[in-house]
Amino acid sequence: MLKPIRFIAIFICALALTGIAEDRKLFLDESLPVDPQVTMGQLQNGLTYYIRVNKKPENRAEVRLVVNAGSVLENDDQQGYAHLGEHMAFNGTGNFKKHELVDYLESIGMKFGPEVNAYTGFDQVVYMLQLPTDSLEQFATGFQILEDWAHLVSYEDEEIDKERGVVIEEWRLGRGASARMRDKYFPILFKNSRYAERLPIGKLDILQSNNNDAVRRFYHDWYRPDLLAVIAVGDFDPDYVKSLIEKHFAHLKTPANAPERIYFPVPEHKEPLFSIVSDVEASRSSISVYFKREVQEVKTIGDYRQNLVEALYSQMINNRLDELRRQAEPPFLYAASGKGRIARTKDAYYLAAGVNDGGVVRGLDALFTEALRVKKYGFVQSELDRAKTALLRSYERAYAEREKTESGRYAREYVNNFLENETIPGIENEYHYATAFVPAITLQEVNGIIDDFITDGNRVVIVQMPEKDDLIPPSEQELEATMVAAMQKELLPYEDNVSDEPLVAETLPPGDIVHVERIDNLDVTKWTLSNGIQVLLKPTDFKNDEIRLLGKSWGGTSLGHDEDWPSIRAASAVINQSGWGQFDAISLRNKLSGKIVSLHAGIGELSETISANASPQDIETMFQLIYLAFTAPRRDEQAFQSYKARLKGYLENQGANPEAVFADTVSAVMSSYHPRRMPFVTSDLDKMNLDTMYDFYRARYDDAGDFTFFIVGSFDVNRIRPLVVKYLGSLPNLEQRELWRDINVTPPQGRVERIVRKGLEPKARVRLEFTGDYKFSRRNNYAFYSLRDVLNIRLREIVREEKSGTYGISVSAWPSRIPKQRYRFSISFGCSPDRVDELTDAVFSVIDSIKTVGVSIEIINKVKEIDHRAFETDIEKNSYWLSKLEQYHRFGWDYEDILAFPELVKELSPEIVQESARAYLDQNNVARFVLLPEK
Repeated sequence: MLKPIRFIAIFICALALTGIAEDRKLFLDESLPVDPQVTMGQLQNGLTYYIRVNKKPENRAEVRLVVNAGSVLENDDQQGYAHLGEHMAFNGTGNFKKHELVDYLESIGMKFGPEVNAYTGFDQVVYMLQLPTDSLEQFATGFQILEDWAHLVSYEDEEIDKERGVVIEEWRLGRGASARMRDKYFPILFKNSRYAERLPIGKLDILQSNNNDAVRRFYHDWYRPDLLAVIAVGDFDPDYVKSLIEKHFAHLKTPANAPERIYFPVPEHKEPLFSIVSDVEASRSSISVYFKREVQEVKTIGDYRQNLVEALYSQMINNRLDELRRQAEPPFLYAASGKGRIARTKDAYYLAAGVNDGGVVRGLDALFTEALRVKKYGFVQSELDRAKTALLRSYERAYAEREKTESGRYAREYVNNFLENETIPGIENEYHYATAFVPAITLQEVNGIIDDFITDGNRVVIVQMPEKDDLIPPSEQELEATMVAAMQKELLPYEDNVSDEPLVAETLPPGDIVHVERIDNLDVTKWTLSNGIQVLLKPTDFKNDEIRLLGKSWGGTSLGHDEDWPSIRAASAVINQSGWGQFDAISLRNKLSGKIVSLHAGIGELSETISANASPQDIETMFQLIYLAFTAPRRDEQAFQSYKARLKGYLENQGANPEAVFADTVSAVMSSYHPRRMPFVTSDLDKMNLDTMYDFYRARYDDAGDFTFFIVGSFDVNRIRPLVVKYLGSLPNLEQRELWRDINVTPPQGRVERIVRKGLEPKARVRLEFTGDYKFSRRNNYAFYSLRDVLNIRLREIVREEKSGTYGISVSAWPSRIPKQRYRFSISFGCSPDRVDELTDAVFSVIDSIKTVGVSIEIINKVKEIDHRAFETDIEKNSYWLSKLEQYHRFGWDYEDILAFPELVKELSPEIVQESARAYLDQNNVARFVLLPEK
């Protein structure tokens, strides 16, 4: 898997605390420590290791093999072979022949993709495993796998040739407007640098060549102990892990004639560089300005303090850009300011925005104007105060969760430490630095940041846009003149929007709890309030600083009139972007600064929901927002016009995107062209009416009496009770008890085929849709999902690995009980256009085999073990319990059966899956959709 090429703004993560020396200057010059919780060292051969004990999740460990070498080191005849070599690690090693490795990992419950994966970047290759630690044999075997990857990959000719096809399909999958435009602007962004010509995916002609020795040569040149790191974070004995690392890696040797590991520069340039690129399949326009700069490593405590200053700057300028986005006629669809690493040897500060057609110059002007407003007037004290509060609050939360942080997060930090020398002082130290430094940071310091960021030299301006006859690209001169003109503007100071009014001003008459039930085995309490609302509460200790809430009732958009569809489909989106009560979106954001709380009111087809989460200390604020979402939605004309303007930008070129056209075709055909399944188009914007939106939203939420709320997380039932009866208990009950309405969306019957010809690239997409009647139950659902999982394994083995026909094949399953008991089963894959029929036949052959011959017990055992292992970790997550409590309530199932899931797993057999395949995969009732290029 390729690592995404992205430019990441620095938003400081929360982490840390030890002591401060009394001499302030000495303190700032002091080197940052390494987190004492991690054991970091080097073997005599140069291999680096990181070991950390972490109990989240229990009985699991995240392990990594990191190679400090990537595509930038490829020779001319190897372009793409660092990535192909990464793929080959799963195709046979000294101890695992051919596909035995993936077979073994799946057999112990590790799912290919989420828990078994790898990626290649410009400067690195990273292999990732999540291993069980409750079996010493399985855990130790994981380190044997890492060793095999480090120096025992087989690279058999037959397997290389097979995997070439998979990598070529990954190359094919990535082609399109974005890739074609990237091919044009990367040589400008990385002018005169090797990074401009060494994309990890490589070049097609080289990938298609049979130079297998070149693949092996990259492996033997760069997979060596002085360029390797082994990382292990998890629930284990650290001494045992160290012994495993020494056993498997101490004997590795670096060849005497090993090539030098070169770090390629990105040369500086005084003059601004421009890249204005367009493509007929581009779906929107964007403008980005990069200010390249030397890498600023964080080595001392003073460097860390400077990062805190930059974090405050970043938060405040992005808030200002967000305010511009919310104008009635916004200058951009979205915008961002940030700083990050664009290559191992180069950082960049950037200003970027997505804009409407013809809006590049206006968007650039808005970006520069706002940045220069900061340069001229600086931020105001109230902005800084809020930013400080928010930043400190994020550190407080991370510190509170220090014992509940997932192992994967630590593993990512140590990967970055090894590759990019990212600081790892640890949560306690970082929390202490933040609390010591942030309060004393001044406006003058933050305001001075922009002088370092926006410079005359090393500037690159990139424009991406659709290629259309009526859309004229701006010239380099026009872009340069826009930036110069922004610098000469007479600007007014920024005016802050601050309110001291309370969120909920009125006195609320609390309701009462009229009935209490207990589900002791689940530690769940169920309250019925005097206004009819039901509340299910499950306190947990999975996270120290997290409470999740979901409220739901029947109704949804199904209750709206067809003639109002353009309005009601967007009603909740517009209302959510309007703020609540007397607070518009900006004043609400400012009001909530420093609080960890969020809320979203959503109207689906059959129900309306309230989703919220909060830190325990902000739980009352969460309940206040819920109260306002029911009783005080805003009719905000500016928010409405802003939403329409931005939606227009997203819609105006959707027809140019082949994948979007294909998805719209699938939706239309599978709904028999139901008007509520047709794509949103620009003409629908004129049919949208704010009054209709507002009235429809009120109709869904005016009556709270038929809502059920589910609350899971770090709270005490007795302490939360006053808030529940005050804010939920005072919500109105009109005793209307709405239900959903069947809008009669019916799929086509029989064999259906649709071919969509759209796109320039030589690539195809195939989608198979099976539908039919269904008998909804826990057991049937599990059998249905197990069929999906079996097919995911078998189709990967046949279509990807045996036939080398696709990069990935996806199987999805949707059983439904309402409005009708029906199912939908989907199989989707990308491939070469000339292999569509061959691979479709291969899919049907696998299905036929399952229906007639059955499924091997080995594959069934894989599915069972994966489900068993997933349940072990899921049961320790608040999100899992929230969704399961809602689901079991919705279907009227026994809540205690949530814990009985392992019984379903135990009962699974080849016969059950075979029966499901016969019931649901009827080849006489299937729709095949094929996306082919236009020529």
